Amino acid sequence: MSDTLTTDLRYMQMALGLARRGLGNVWPNPAVGCVLVKDGQVIARGWTQPGGRPHAEMEALARAGDAAKGATAYVTLEPCAHEGKTPSCARSLANSGIARVVVAVKDPDDRTNGAGIAILKEAGIEVAVGVCEVEARALNAGFFKRIEQRMPYVALKYATTLDGRIALRSGDSQWITGAPARGVVHRLRAQYDAILVGSSTVYADDPMLTCRLPGLEGYSPVRVVLDSRLIIDENSRLVASAKDIPLWVITLERAVRTQGKKSDALLAKGVKIFTTHDTAGHVDLSTALATLAQEGITRVFIEGGAQVATAVVKERLMDRVYWFRAATMMGEDGLPAVAHMGLERMEALPHFSRTAIRPVGDDILEVYEAAAGN
Repeated sequence: MSDTLTTDLRYMQMALGLARRGLGNVWPNPAVGCVLVKDGQVIARGWTQPGGRPHAEMEALARAGDAAKGATAYVTLEPCAHEGKTPSCARSLANSGIARVVVAVKDPDDRTNGAGIAILKEAGIEVAVGVCEVEARALNAGFFKRIEQRMPYVALKYATTLDGRIALRSGDSQWITGAPARGVVHRLRAQYDAILVGSSTVYADDPMLTCRLPGLEGYSPVRVVLDSRLIIDENSRLVASAKDIPLWVITLERAVRTQGKKSDALLAKGVKIFTTHDTAGHVDLSTALATLAQEGITRVFIEGGAQVATAVVKERLMDRVYWFRAATMMGEDGLPAVAHMGLERMEALPHFSRTAIRPVGDDILEVYEAAAGN
């Protein structure tokens, strides 16, 4: 491996680490990191700020000032070419006197998609593309999926006993896993744009669905409830906090028509309501996810309940599964994590690749990726 490539890999890994800081709070933009290096020293760093702006490159250039002239910029995604109230990142890099730009992966957005690289080259800047491309694409998998497939990246979370149960027959489910596992879940919430549950979970638990770890309270995702009958309680904790933390309810058109007063009351309390197709009396899950993507959501974290989770698996809509297993058993009278799938052939089973397994307190966390072509 050449010295140049070794150096490029080192600083691009640093930029990727910065980019991860933006996961969950920069949508609809990608989470990007930028490192400026000159004479073997890092002179500035930047990452996409909350809400998506300023972009990583602009942050780094602002910190570097005149020192950016002659430096190398390491950027985890092709600098944008489109201009609005401010110049594009590609144009700003060119105007700064940067001598070289190393890009991890091209931006799939039609407004850029090679145009940013072209701007840099036209300015006489040396450009290298593809350093840590696999890692960069994986980090922004939600952004790429939204642009290329008009769907968000979907992660599904389970918290079960060893025998795959999520609640007693009485409905009691708090708590199956321990405090360390719940802390990990809250950190995961902060890294996703939206958290999605079904109305049964809201009815049973009256959850807040926020990130409550010290220092991360402001990183709570958009709360999304699938509620085909619009039965969400106007006095629930979700609705009561809707003006402070976004709450989106996806329901059926007929539910809005038949419950006009309820709909108006929810809207008055800050709830955003979307309607979608009727699938046997339920919200069409695929359309619901596409709606979220249309609204700018790139990453969705699904926490329950069993019917929603099963539908996600059955319709092959998930990209990743986080499975927390507690060292206990409940028996067949407990509520299973996965409901009826209606499968009759082994080849019809969904398949996954396990990418991680680690202890979390007394529990175990397993991470799976949906198998290609699944």
